[in-house]
Amino acid sequence: MTRRTRWPVKRFVFGTVFAHLAMGTACDLVGPRVASAAIILLTTPAVCCSAIMNSASAFLLARFFKGISLASFVSTQFWMSSMFSSNKVGLANGYAGGWGNLGGGAVQLLMPLVYEAILKLRSTPFTAWRLAFFIPAVMQSCSAIAVLAFGQDMPDGNYWKLHKYGEMQKASVGGVLRHGVGNYRAWILALLSYCFGVELTINNIVAQYFFDLFDVNLRTAGLIAASFGMVNLFSRPIGGSLSDGLSARFGMRGRLWGLWAVQTVEGILCIVLGLVHGSFAASVAVMILFSLFVQAAEGLTFGVVPFVSRRSLGLVNGMTGGGGSVGAVLTQLIFFHGSKYKTETGIMYMGVMIIACTLPTALIYFPQWGGMLAGPRPRATAEEYYNREWTQEERATRGSTRPACGSRRTACARSAGGWRRASSP
Repeated sequence: MTRRTRWPVKRFVFGTVFAHLAMGTACDLVGPRVASAAIILLTTPAVCCSAIMNSASAFLLARFFKGISLASFVSTQFWMSSMFSSNKVGLANGYAGGWGNLGGGAVQLLMPLVYEAILKLRSTPFTAWRLAFFIPAVMQSCSAIAVLAFGQDMPDGNYWKLHKYGEMQKASVGGVLRHGVGNYRAWILALLSYCFGVELTINNIVAQYFFDLFDVNLRTAGLIAASFGMVNLFSRPIGGSLSDGLSARFGMRGRLWGLWAVQTVEGILCIVLGLVHGSFAASVAVMILFSLFVQAAEGLTFGVVPFVSRRSLGLVNGMTGGGGSVGAVLTQLIFFHGSKYKTETGIMYMGVMIIACTLPTALIYFPQWGGMLAGPRPRATAEEYYNREWTQEERATRGSTRPACGSRRTACARSAGGWRRASSP
């Protein structure tokens, strides 16, 4: 694939933005179990078709549908927020999201090995790379079946059962959209998820960057690129755990300050990465350190997301994840498409943009918990904050307000009149 061919591929990332929003809404309506399995099964044929494509148009179409499968990230984060209590939700989201994104690094290591293994079975190179695509397609199908067979939407049970027995009121699309899109905190978090866009951008450019700048072979460049994704194994859980730890000591204000600090350092390291382009060793070292802060910032972001909304938790997750896809496209368009900037200069400017996009963290404010620059409002409660998402009639209906972290037996307990006790941030 040439540089000229790559840009149309980037434009298809916009399809994933819609997929993220649709997946978030689907989680709010039918639950993460069905939504997750559906998108995995619907996009599996695109992986299979990658083995038989014979034109640029077919490649772009397959890439488009494979990109949509990335929206399963939204259902994963929603699921963790529904299953774990508020004091561990950051760590849970960090592990689930980090180990999921780990596939981005693992695939760069494993797919060449699969290809070489098929070659050893006396296959031709033309056939071997095509057959290799059937391996992830089979694994994708198996994961969808496992989700349906063994998954459960909430600690209390699956959505269909809770709806059937009146334990949960069916959500409406209008209500989900109104309280998700209408919450300014969701938009700020979508902007903050620019760090996700940085991850996608680096994954796209880093192998070519080291190959062109330092004249390393393709295998070495691929290993360096894979290391950026492999740190997801521990860095995003560290970010989530840090968010929970800061919350235990400083409440929501600690979560927000931690997010701002880590993502700002991420931007500084990105600038440094562009400045040390004259040294191979320094570039690799700074890139790995930069990667640690990128993934940790993502973990910290999803330590805040579960507290923004209860009724529209899925949509808020989708907006946050979709913001990363938009960031990836815009970043590559502004700094890395064409010859306007050298790659190292684009990386440096990308760091400046990270720092700028992190500043609005100071505007996130919860009346019951406060924000970075101000404490909580007197007599404000989480019960009042979340109950505003339901009408008086809905609050009077038993089970109309479900928790977004843990079951009705946790601190996010549900009652017929709304939120009985507020979950701590």
